[in-house]
Amino acid sequence: MSENAVTTTAKKAGQKVKVTFKTITDPARRRVGVAVLVGIIAGIFSGIIKFGWEVPFPPRTPERNSTNPPQALLEQIFGMSPETSHATYSYLGNDLPYMSFIIHFSFAIFFAVLYCVVAEYWPKIKLWQGVVFGIVLDILFHVIIMPDMGIVPAPWNQPFGEHFSEFFGHIIWLWSIELVRRDLRNRITGEPDAEYPVEAR
Repeated sequence: MSENAVTTTAKKAGQKVKVTFKTITDPARRRVGVAVLVGIIAGIFSGIIKFGWEVPFPPRTPERNSTNPPQALLEQIFGMSPETSHATYSYLGNDLPYMSFIIHFSFAIFFAVLYCVVAEYWPKIKLWQGVVFGIVLDILFHVIIMPDMGIVPAPWNQPFGEHFSEFFGHIIWLWSIELVRRDLRNRITGEPDAEYPVEAR
């Protein structure tokens, strides 16, 4: 390769790609199968991260947590009995609500896969390393949908601590998804994200 060619390639690799809300990736650069796999892994990882966040910052009072939102959802939408929705398993003498955990991880995996797949087509979903998408989901579910369904109180009746926990918890949650997505996607494919030239790696 000539010196000029190397210089040209280096400039191309170092060139900043401008990503706007109208940016759509080249179909040839998309790796949807990898995105699904990475999304599943990121969903499991981020679900654990969200659990960890809620230890020092529990999103509900003890009274409201006696029937948490996943349990209320199962009872209200799917007609599940309270006995089933509150079923537990024992680990080291701790009774843990496995139905709540199933909903928790299903939610995390679904939106992690959605995020990773959409990122292959529309990179702006990654704005602020996924933080904006996390804020959107918090507002959508904890401010609009679940209060409207009666699963949680109206936003103005929720304590500040609940808003604090859910708002920043969703930020940490989506950020962890993006960290896993970018690392594993690039490792598996050996390429940068779809909106960047391959030479930019």
